[in-house]
Amino acid sequence: MMNEEPVFRSHELIRSLILLGFAIYIARLSATGYLQYYVAPEMYPWLRLSVIPLVALSVNLAYRAMFGTKHGVDCHCEHPVTGSKLKHAAIYALFILPILLGSLLPDQALGVTAAAKKGMILGSPVLTREQLDGKFKAPDKYNVEFAELAKLLYVQDPIEVKPEIYSEIVGSIQLFKEEFKGKRIRLSGFVYRDEGVSPDDEFVLGRFLVQCCTADAYPFGVPVLLQANHPAVRNDAWLEVEGNLVTVIREDREVIAVEAELVTEIPRPDTPYIYLNSKAVEQWIQEARESSGGIKPGAGDDS
Repeated sequence: MMNEEPVFRSHELIRSLILLGFAIYIARLSATGYLQYYVAPEMYPWLRLSVIPLVALSVNLAYRAMFGTKHGVDCHCEHPVTGSKLKHAAIYALFILPILLGSLLPDQALGVTAAAKKGMILGSPVLTREQLDGKFKAPDKYNVEFAELAKLLYVQDPIEVKPEIYSEIVGSIQLFKEEFKGKRIRLSGFVYRDEGVSPDDEFVLGRFLVQCCTADAYPFGVPVLLQANHPAVRNDAWLEVEGNLVTVIREDREVIAVEAELVTEIPRPDTPYIYLNSKAVEQWIQEARESSGGIKPGAGDDS
């Protein structure tokens, strides 16, 4: 067989550059710490590893584009690229545009705008059922962990809502809301106010729960009731709020709320999102039991 002269292949070069662009973009997000703005921590290793095959494929396509022959470099069975230039440009633009937007626009955490579009959930999005009779008695097998968490939270003063198990703590309190009335709580989040609808003395202290990536993020939060003559709070500002737990009727259901006594503006956390993490809950429960000197959970019950 006669040796064929290399033929330049523009389509394969474009595809090579697109793959390389995705690899560089993922590597940049990983190096700068902005990967957390887009995916849950469980996805970090997979995305970081994906850079390797992306670069390998990019190099392969670049080689084929520069040194491939008319009939290909493998089995000589490739089909020629068909279609108009406009069609090809539109298809490539679908892949190039996200890379350009991601590279040119600033990396920002989700905030009030995204919460308004998705709709704010009051309480916890991981709560499965309403409570049954009995203080801290799990209504079903799905809420056993909530009940165990509630027993340990009940003896705290104030209840500190830890970011690593934020939604679980809020869910536990929401499940046993009647028992937690009057308890003191401290939590943080961003200010969500529906302009023109929310009263001046109330806002929702919100967070985003990310299960896989920001596309499936759920905004949820706890209503905060301000004291009379309290200065207005800035929408989308990050606050730490401390006060007493109460319940209010919102959206035709009873949800927990906080009568704020201390409101402090804070910087946005380096990790602003909330993630589901059963291991973190188990670790917190174990540490709480040990710090209580081996007291059996629920020792603070007054029933």
